[in-house]
Amino acid sequence: MATDTIKQHDAHAQDGHEHHDASAMKVFGFWVYLMSDLVIFGILFATFGVLAKATAGGPTSQEIFDLPFVMVETFLLLISSFTFGLAVLAQNAGDRGAVLKWLAVTFLLGAGFISMEIYEFYSLISEGAGPDRSAFLSAFFTLVGTHGLHVTFGLIWIAIMFVQISRRGLDSVTKSRMLCLSLFWHFLDIVWVCVFTFVYLMGAM
Repeated sequence: MATDTIKQHDAHAQDGHEHHDASAMKVFGFWVYLMSDLVIFGILFATFGVLAKATAGGPTSQEIFDLPFVMVETFLLLISSFTFGLAVLAQNAGDRGAVLKWLAVTFLLGAGFISMEIYEFYSLISEGAGPDRSAFLSAFFTLVGTHGLHVTFGLIWIAIMFVQISRRGLDSVTKSRMLCLSLFWHFLDIVWVCVFTFVYLMGAM
């Protein structure tokens, strides 16, 4: 009996160790993905920097950028990063209700950000400042739109995590997925700060 108990204990310990290794590899793989994504954004930033003055007689950045509007967008995304941090803290404390609450708040803030971005794009296109108007606008729509597409994927991921945590609770699988999502969301926040500074703030001067 004692021998069987020891064997069962060793088996459980081995399973836990293997699961820990799998989670660590998953997080490492996600870091590799983020680094590849960083390269993509780096290329888009470099392209925008080269084409920022190539307006082809069309509207310039000073003419089309509404800085106060974009600042509201920026605050929404920054606050959503903070609320996601609160969700992670609640997860560490084992409070599923608080995790779901802060995930919902983060989703609403991110959805507000995307809604404002869609409105900005619609307004520019309606005024004849679409991506086909000049190389500058093509680079602008591509860079900002790529970030917006990433935020949209992030919102879908948040919704999926909300459902999974509601059904499964805070088990090792959902915690590992939440960690990857946290890395992704904060990454998007950092990229947007660069977009706001390099594209909007410098472009409005």
